[in-house]
Amino acid sequence: MYLIGITGGTGCGKSTIVDKIINEISDKDICVLSQDSYYNDNSNFTFEQRDKLNYDIPEALDFKLFYEHLKLLKDGFSINRPNYCFTNHLRSKDTTLIKPKKIIIIEGILILSDENIRNILNHRIYIDVAENIRENRRVERDFVDRGRKKLNTIKLFKELLHPMHNLHIEPVKKYCDLILENNNLDSGCDVIISNFIKKVLKNEI
Repeated sequence: MYLIGITGGTGCGKSTIVDKIINEISDKDICVLSQDSYYNDNSNFTFEQRDKLNYDIPEALDFKLFYEHLKLLKDGFSINRPNYCFTNHLRSKDTTLIKPKKIIIIEGILILSDENIRNILNHRIYIDVAENIRENRRVERDFVDRGRKKLNTIKLFKELLHPMHNLHIEPVKKYCDLILENNNLDSGCDVIISNFIKKVLKNEI
């Protein structure tokens, strides 16, 4: 089994890239595990308290469970992955069965913040995008997909998301084996990564 981490700031295009890779590689060989499934279980807090938490810091994630699940998958065991609801900031009562595959992509903005996660990965990739482009993409995504007001997202980006990016995400570049620029959505990052995965599957790497 080969574990590939894909990280980068909000709006860098990780999800789009991963979706394209999944469409290119047979699902019998590859699956994806996102950090979004491993936010802490904060059911002991009220919704108002949960809504005020900072979810862009490493402490927001249950890295212990995340790492345990990665170890199990790497050892050939299936896991019951948590399901997380962003509307109420809670884990669902149901879980999703994830079976081990030849390639597992682990994606998320904070995945390389944890030393255990970093070290269990075979290959670490950073998707690099200019700040203004990431901001524009995040504003558009929140407006279209989540119905949020653009001015509110701009304020969130400048006051929280970008400072957290500089503090927790930008520094992990030093741990990465590959840095790919994705200022244009047709930059071909998915092709580069897909070709790399195909070489891994052929035991060429």
